[in-house]
Amino acid sequence: MLRDAQELGYAEADPTVDVGGFDAAHKLSLLAATAFGTQVDFANVKIEGIERISLTDIKDVADMGYRIKLLGVARMNDDGLEQRMQPCLVPADSPLGTLEGVSNMVIVEGDHVGQIVLQGPGAGEGPTASAVMGDVMDIARGLLIPAFGQPANTLVKAAKSNTGVDAEYYLRFSLADEAGVMAAVSTTLGDHGVSINRMRQYNHDGDAAPVIIVTHKVAREKLDAALGVIATMDTSLEKPIAIRIETV
Repeated sequence: MLRDAQELGYAEADPTVDVGGFDAAHKLSLLAATAFGTQVDFANVKIEGIERISLTDIKDVADMGYRIKLLGVARMNDDGLEQRMQPCLVPADSPLGTLEGVSNMVIVEGDHVGQIVLQGPGAGEGPTASAVMGDVMDIARGLLIPAFGQPANTLVKAAKSNTGVDAEYYLRFSLADEAGVMAAVSTTLGDHGVSINRMRQYNHDGDAAPVIIVTHKVAREKLDAALGVIATMDTSLEKPIAIRIETV
């Protein structure tokens, strides 16, 4: 499938920039600069690719009413600019959840206007050629509009936000099928302030038991601390997977 996407012009020759989320993160940093009038700051974009997303995750989240999307979020918090590119769960019936194929979607949220949804083709030879020729025609007509809506030398440097916004998370574990293992995992999560909203354990063969947990809203720092402890347990057979849930 990746090779087909490359041949159609939907993926880069080096798939790392797509699968790793770097190409989309570059675009996010440009959009953030345009939205907030800040200098482009790609170095402070938190990037997480889709390498660890499995077919199991795709099927499990669909069963719970979600879909997985590589989502970029830029938000101006009280302590600075938050920028992150990562796979997220979104409701299957939301605008992002119904997005198919190579279409892109941008959701802008304003204080008074609420949410504005923009959708259109995001890759391929046709859309790319159209965008390039549109720029050429603007230049020929003398329409020299600043790339960021204002002169680049007027963009201000934004502090990096270190707070972020709490969120619910989808967690996937592969645990030894032994008595007391789930109790130990639950206790560890609770000790770090991570509250469980719902949990599922599917039928399985062998000694590894797949367990899905959806948390209540929690700071990512607390969750990472808990998962770090769980990953060191002898009964944790694989590194836990954590995917943020967004309700955009």
